[in-house]
Amino acid sequence: MVNRIFTLIVLIGIPLSVLGSIFHWPSVIMFGVYCLTIIALAGFMGRATESLAIVTGPRIGGLLNATFGNAVELIISIFALKAGLVGVVLASLTGSVLGNLLLVAGLSFFVGGLKFKRQEFNVYDARHNSGLLMFAVIVAFVIPEVFAMDMNETKTLSLSIGISVILIILYLAALFFKLVTHRGVYQHKTDLVEEHEEPEWSKMKALVILLLSTVAVAYVSENLVHTFESVGEKFGWSELFIGVIIVAIVGNAAEHASAIIMAYKNKMNIAVEIAVGSTLQVAMFVAPVLVLISLFFPQNMPLVFTLPELISMVTAVLLTISITNDGDTNWFEGATLLAAYIIMGIGFYLL
Repeated sequence: MVNRIFTLIVLIGIPLSVLGSIFHWPSVIMFGVYCLTIIALAGFMGRATESLAIVTGPRIGGLLNATFGNAVELIISIFALKAGLVGVVLASLTGSVLGNLLLVAGLSFFVGGLKFKRQEFNVYDARHNSGLLMFAVIVAFVIPEVFAMDMNETKTLSLSIGISVILIILYLAALFFKLVTHRGVYQHKTDLVEEHEEPEWSKMKALVILLLSTVAVAYVSENLVHTFESVGEKFGWSELFIGVIIVAIVGNAAEHASAIIMAYKNKMNIAVEIAVGSTLQVAMFVAPVLVLISLFFPQNMPLVFTLPELISMVTAVLLTISITNDGDTNWFEGATLLAAYIIMGIGFYLL
């Protein structure tokens, strides 16, 4: 039923998106059309990723989902940078970290926990990811903020470029560690009892659908960026709120849908890999790549966040680590993460 609704929305939404951009229909209406279309396309991306995850295994499946999901956000952010909306881009990166760690993981743990009393996942992956989260958010994001206090814009940008290059190198090294040199070394009993399933789509069909969906999302996202200013004025939303909440939720809809579906099916390794893996990819790859891409635009983007953004991200990381480090979860832990996300959402709305 849900799949049919998503198919209908895509079949209607894409032509409406094209017509709306050509004939300049009202921004508020088109904002709704664009958001719904992206979310429906995310449904296809989720189904394709689930098929690939069955074929390739939870780690590569989760990585694929995070990559295609973050490709959407990367594209939205590039168009926003081109439009000079540096504040929106930094806010959307903050929103991705908060959304993945608190909203996606929270909903996954909550929905899965309603069906299963306890859900386990690979504790070794959880502890490995904890160290990377500490580095990617607390070290790499807080350090520029502290040093930038005594630096001019040129030196701040140079610092941001240096940190960005280090982050990208370490992220690639982390992938090499997980998928090549230490693949299968840290096995967990939940990895060994995965039941055999038949994928909904073949490997090639799933890849084609993923690629086509990403292209369609990119087109709709470009138009979505142009509606931000009008929608913000209409509803009284700040640039910060649009970036942290709206762009992050719409841009990461693929991960949201997939992780929750996986958790409901008790495939917690994939659900956690999507939520945490996507956060790491945003912090260690998407953010630094955007810093480097901004060098080609008139307005550069240093890796310096506002104090509310930084404190929110650090808090989200510490809370997630404390909840996931035991490799075990339940609905109440999911509710705790969701409560933290709502509190921060209210704060950003009122800023």
